[in-house]
This record gives sequence, C-alpha cells and structure tokens, in this order.
Amino acid sequence: MMKRNKCKFFVALIVVMLFISIAFASVIAVSIWNYGEKDEKVPSDVAIVLGAAVWDGEVSPVYRERINHAITLYEDGFVDYIILTGGFGEGSYKSDSQVAKEYALSQGIPEESILIEEKSTITEENLEFSKEIMVENNLETAIIVSDPLHMKRSMLMAEDYNINAVSSPTTTSMYKSLKTKIPFLLREEFFYVGYCIVRIFR
Repeated sequence: MMKRNKCKFFVALIVVMLFISIAFASVIAVSIWNYGEKDEKVPSDVAIVLGAAVWDGEVSPVYRERINHAITLYEDGFVDYIILTGGFGEGSYKSDSQVAKEYALSQGIPEESILIEEKSTITEENLEFSKEIMVENNLETAIIVSDPLHMKRSMLMAEDYNINAVSSPTTTSMYKSLKTKIPFLLREEFFYVGYCIVRIFR
C-alpha cells in the first residue's frame, strides 16, 4: 500500500510539474507575441537595425524588410541616422552590414546618415557594438528595429547595454503566416528564457 501511494505521489508530482512548465511556457510565449505588437517609436537620434542573413551579396528578404522599416523611420523624420549591423560571414569578403548599407544607399538614404557595425555575429553583439558606435558619435537615443517576435529579447538586451531605446517592429515582416511565426516564436522563447537565466549570473 505504501509503495502504491508513493508511486501515485510521484505521478501526481510529475503531472503538476508538467502543468506548471506548460503554463510558464505559455505565459512567456504570449508576452513575446504581445510585445511584438507594440510600436513605441518616438523621435530619436538613430535607428538600430538588427542583423539578419545576407545571400550571395544581397540582403535576405527578412533583413531587407528590417532595413525598409528603418528607412521609413528616417524618411518620416523619426531618426537622423541608421546603424546597420552584422559582421563577416564565413568566407565573406564583405560584411553583412556593408551589404545592407549598399541596399540603403540604393533606396536614397544619404551615406552620411548611415553607420555600420561590422563585428557582430549574434543579436547581443549587434546591440553591444551599436552602443559603442552611439557613444563615438554622441548619439543618445535609439529606436530598435527588428521583426515583431524578436523585439522582447532585443529590448531586454538593449537595456542591459544601457541603450536608451524604444522598440519599433517592422510592419512588413516576412514572418506572416502561423506556419512561419510559430517556429520563430518557439525559437525566441528558448533564447529569451536562456538569456534571462544567463543574465542572473553576470
């Protein structure tokens, strides 16, 4: 009888822990999703465009739409400068941000209004090195630009690097259908929780 009761206890404990885990994951997922719905843009010094892939010397559709959003912010008078981020991919002779700059120039953005960050390989480094560029150029406020589901983690990182920033997710994200959004959401949830854990021990 005691052995059976102990077995029931462990089964119940597992069920409770599973329920708590699912509830926790659901809360985080909803918060990431909802955060991406907010556009906080206000007049700022610079738009920081978080990096994405470059394909054969051209910005990928995802990166292109992030850049396009920053261009709109610039043209609408919300920012005076744009920082394009992204280092050198394996075997590349040109940085991702240089490719992005060439695209922005082709869209009519003046060269003197474009700053590039060429050392990063991940989102956290995008922001870390963008902060250095801001300090070098006496830029105090920023608008962070990325895809909606990327915003919550990005803004937490921006805060950790003492960037005075607001979020403005691109409205033309390539992640439009649930088929593309759900994998992105799950990936972001994994990295968001991981980052929250890591920052506790810093």
